[in-house]
Amino acid sequence: MDFARRRAALAALPHGVEAVLVTSPVNVRYLTGLDSSNAAVLVRADGSARLATDSRYIDKTRGLDVEVVEATDVAGELAAKGVGIEAGHMTVAVYNRLGEGLVALEPLVERLRTVKDEEEIELLRTACAISDQAFADIQDRIRPGVTEREVARVLEARMVELGADRPAFESIVAAGENGAVPHHAPTDRELRAGDLVTLDFGALYKGYHADMTRTVALGHLDGWQREVYDLVREAQRTGREAVRPGAGASDVDAASRSLIAEAGHAEHFRHGLGHGVGLEIHEEPFLGPSRTGRLEDRVPITVEPGVYLPGRGGVRIEDTLVTREGGSELLTKTTKELLVL
Repeated sequence: MDFARRRAALAALPHGVEAVLVTSPVNVRYLTGLDSSNAAVLVRADGSARLATDSRYIDKTRGLDVEVVEATDVAGELAAKGVGIEAGHMTVAVYNRLGEGLVALEPLVERLRTVKDEEEIELLRTACAISDQAFADIQDRIRPGVTEREVARVLEARMVELGADRPAFESIVAAGENGAVPHHAPTDRELRAGDLVTLDFGALYKGYHADMTRTVALGHLDGWQREVYDLVREAQRTGREAVRPGAGASDVDAASRSLIAEAGHAEHFRHGLGHGVGLEIHEEPFLGPSRTGRLEDRVPITVEPGVYLPGRGGVRIEDTLVTREGGSELLTKTTKELLVL
C-alpha cells in the first residue's frame, strides 16, 4: 500500500489548516498501515506525518514510513492550536481537554477512502471469493432440523478455515417468518421444509470486508414465495446494471426500488439499496432515495434490495461489486438463481 501517497492526497485537500490530526482507528490504518485501538497521526501540509501510539503497538510500527512517538494520550501528544481534527470521531471530552484552538473539520479521510486502488480491490476480491466458497461448502448443512445459530456458526467457521481473518460482521441467518426482519439475529429456531432462508454474511480479509446475501429455499415453495423471489432477483439485477461511474446514488436506488414499488411492495422495502465497503463494512457512498452525489470509478458498492412481509418471510439478494468504466465488476459470484436445498 502506498501510504505516503494517501497522506499527500489528504494534505492536498482544501481544509484551511496546516495539519490534520486523525484519530479514527480506521483512518489511521488507511494513512499509515497501523492497525490498533489507540493511535493518532498528524499529517502536515507537506504530507509528512507523525504517528503516536502506546507501548502495546510500538513493535507493529517497525518499518512504517512515518515518524513514530510512544504515548498513552495519543491525541494530546499531537494536538496543537490551529490543527484540524476529525469532528465526527473526537469525543467532546477529549476536545474540551485539549483546548479550543483545534479546528473541527468535515470528513476528509473518508472522502479519500471511497475510491479504492487496485491493491485494495484485490483484497476485497479475495474476501468475496472466500465468502462465495464458504457458502458453497456449507449448503448441505442448510436443512430442516438445523437451527439458525448452527448454520451461522458453521458458515463463519468455514470462512476462517478458508483464510478469512474473521467474519466481516455477525452473520444473519433468518428462516421462515424471521426473514421479514432485515437484521434478524440468529436464534434457536429450527429450519423447516417450505422455509425461505436468508443468509447475510461476509469474510474479513486483511482488513477488507466482503458483504453478500443469498436467500435459499428448503423444498417446495408456495406461489407467493417464488413470486417475491423472482421480483427481488430482477430488482437486484436492474440495480447492478445501474452501477457505473457517474450514476447518481438515488438513481441507482430508484432502478431497483421502482420495480418493487410497481409490484405493490413499496412499503415492504424499508432500507437503502446499498453501501460502500472497504476497511469498514458500511462506508461511503450510500445508495438510497434521498442520497446525493455520484459514483466514481473504482468504488466498491453493494446492491441489496429486499422484500419483507411481516409474519410471513422475506427475500434479500446482495452482491458486492466495483464501479468500472463501461460497467461494473462483480466480486460475489454465487448464482442468483433460486437454490432449492
